[in-house]
Amino acid sequence: MRIMPRLSQLSRSVADRVVLITGAASGMGRATAHLFADEGARVAVTDLDKERVDAVVEEIHAAGGHSTGWSLDVADLSRIHEVVSEVQTTLGDIDILVNNAGISVGATLSQSDEEYEPTWQRSMDVMLSSHQRLTRACLTQLTRNGDGRIINIASTEGLGATAFTGPYTAAKHGVIGLTRSMAVELGRTGVTANCVCPGPIVTGMTEGIPEAQREKFARRRVPMRRYGIPEEVAHATLSLALPASSFLNGVTLPVDGGMTIQNT
Repeated sequence: MRIMPRLSQLSRSVADRVVLITGAASGMGRATAHLFADEGARVAVTDLDKERVDAVVEEIHAAGGHSTGWSLDVADLSRIHEVVSEVQTTLGDIDILVNNAGISVGATLSQSDEEYEPTWQRSMDVMLSSHQRLTRACLTQLTRNGDGRIINIASTEGLGATAFTGPYTAAKHGVIGLTRSMAVELGRTGVTANCVCPGPIVTGMTEGIPEAQREKFARRRVPMRRYGIPEEVAHATLSLALPASSFLNGVTLPVDGGMTIQNT
């Protein structure tokens, strides 16, 4: 029996590719770091808390993966440049950038300037400005082979709105717009920029919500009637980072169990 050659030509492997992930010490970032390492990538784990970063790196090493960790405040531009340079020296040129770092701080328009303004500025610095800063810092590396990948993590808040979360909602809407602009600007280089919008996911940001309240929300708002888990978001991120995803560009991908399409 004659063996026919494979018809597919595009790779679904990230083995030996270098990925830098922000906010990688917990939740969706941690799951993303683990998944990329499981798939053979060389992972730069970055987050604010070095001890938590080191713990993730140790977990990955124990599972046979390849990673190194850095402490990084994504609001600090000079530190961004330091870390990007060190990642390149330690792991090699960056192929994939996952802008995942985030915070969740409530705010109401009736607050004083002294209360509202710092929340607004920190939210923009961490969840929006950091995305363009990391991208620009990595740009030469991402464009070198014409196959770089940028995945920006937004939220379903970027597709709608909830009261008392103005800074968060505005930042996430901004991430979607920034991603689209990146996709148009960088498309000619072969680099793709896409956006993942997680919905209700079981993470540190949602663990403070009483379980009964989470269950009620899921039954009422999510067709799948549950919260997602971080690994489900990580797999969506990985899919957008694959070499085979070379014609996916400017996509906004909700990972929300169908929440944003449900009318009632």
